[in-house]
Amino acid sequence: MCGIVGYVGQKQAAPLLLDGLKRLEYRGYDSGGLAVHTADGIAYRKRMGRLTELEKALGREPIAGRPGIGHTRWATHGEPSERNSHPHLDGSGRIAVVHNGIIENYQTLRDELTAAGHTFVSETDTEVIPHLIEEALKQGAPDFEAAIRTALKQARGAYALGILFQDQPDTVYAARLGSPLIVGLGQDEYFIASDVPAIVNHIDRVIYLNDGELAVLNPEGVRLQNLDGETVTGEIKPVEIAPEAAEMAGFETFMLKEIHEQPRVLRSLIAQHSKDDQVALPDLNFEDAYFSNLQRIMIVSCGTAYHAAMYGQFLIEHLTNLAVETDLGSEFRYRSPRIEPDTLFVAVSQSGETADTLASLRLAREKNCKILSICNVPGSSLVRESDAVLFTNAGPEIGVASTKAYTAQLMSFALLGIHIGRARNEISAEHARELIQSLEAIPDAIHYVLERAEQIREIADKHHDGPSALYLGRRFNYPTALEGALKNKEISYQHAEGYAAGEMKHGPIALINEYLPVI
Repeated sequence: MCGIVGYVGQKQAAPLLLDGLKRLEYRGYDSGGLAVHTADGIAYRKRMGRLTELEKALGREPIAGRPGIGHTRWATHGEPSERNSHPHLDGSGRIAVVHNGIIENYQTLRDELTAAGHTFVSETDTEVIPHLIEEALKQGAPDFEAAIRTALKQARGAYALGILFQDQPDTVYAARLGSPLIVGLGQDEYFIASDVPAIVNHIDRVIYLNDGELAVLNPEGVRLQNLDGETVTGEIKPVEIAPEAAEMAGFETFMLKEIHEQPRVLRSLIAQHSKDDQVALPDLNFEDAYFSNLQRIMIVSCGTAYHAAMYGQFLIEHLTNLAVETDLGSEFRYRSPRIEPDTLFVAVSQSGETADTLASLRLAREKNCKILSICNVPGSSLVRESDAVLFTNAGPEIGVASTKAYTAQLMSFALLGIHIGRARNEISAEHARELIQSLEAIPDAIHYVLERAEQIREIADKHHDGPSALYLGRRFNYPTALEGALKNKEISYQHAEGYAAGEMKHGPIALINEYLPVI
């Protein structure tokens, strides 16, 4: 969940980078750092802990200059420490790199570089990138762009990169493979970032980088190329997030804000996709005849979206005679699934950049399946690679633990299920009307729950010291039980487990005593 920000323009880089990183704090991190071009070359600061520590360091030892790159790190390779924090430099100190993702063959590359005389100072996979670029320059790469391309062709895995080169004091380089990265276009200034909210108050247009693309940002503008050096034309899209949407609006946390946004999001979703008490999905790009002849649906997703997918499976099976199957993206991509070409493949992702879900989609594409995505982010990889999209339109989800995006996915599956049922003549118009009227009652029901915060707090106070919690649900509520247990773990760091209610007697009942809360 690391975060990247980069800046090219006439303003001082360090304050802008720090502000952008603060807007990415929701992603979780254990350290932060930045690198900036100064009159004396590349200067950097790295600190463990919260960004306030980095801010203090910059207060004591300011960095004046531009452009720059910044990063918040969640430790993967190597313990959380200052030396393992980003940015990482090459042996000469002329190349600085920040990186999200994992370089899977880093150990092999590190061994080869060490044998060639390179010295490493961290335990990270990231550090091989600046050394690979340095080695490419030593071996005669004609320019810095060619050196980056040579380096990245050797790296296997996933990366989003921000790169500075001391000999080019007005340029930031960015590259992407399997990890999201955007280029933001402002007024005579340019940014890179992991996510739009980090820079939304500075830009009005955005380019979503595709896998295998390298971006060159300088005061003249932005150029894109692939790893073979061929020019690429990026699609410039307007920013569709209002700057105030990335603010907490008086709430203590983004998650609390997004919990309270659920009624508005769901009310808007129903209004957008229903007409005269019937579901209307004009942007779905599938004729009714397609659904009439459809035999099978495969839904693939990860994490919270997987629980929404399970609900979608149960509901579509309930409303239609279709065979529906659900799988985890992280499992689907590593097995040999039997998929017929006439299967509808449904991919679910809030961000549209979930690596396992994208890999599964591409596998389904190879099998000649039609692809429908349920997604929240226009312009994301998932949206661009799908035949049709059902947008959840939940707005930016900044809290790490999904709230409004999850319930919007549930609502989207309900609308999709009704739409398919009507297309197949397996739901009558009257039944569809009753279902939609029931959906319309949900936002008020959520308000009813939110108004009872004090009663909820009393329950939490009673049980928060427990060693674990058991969540049980049957049928449509089984995915809810799994999601409840996941939220318990994510937010409280307390162990919790979700079970199908009928399975409790097959083992978990042995854990129940007077100290175990059962939901």
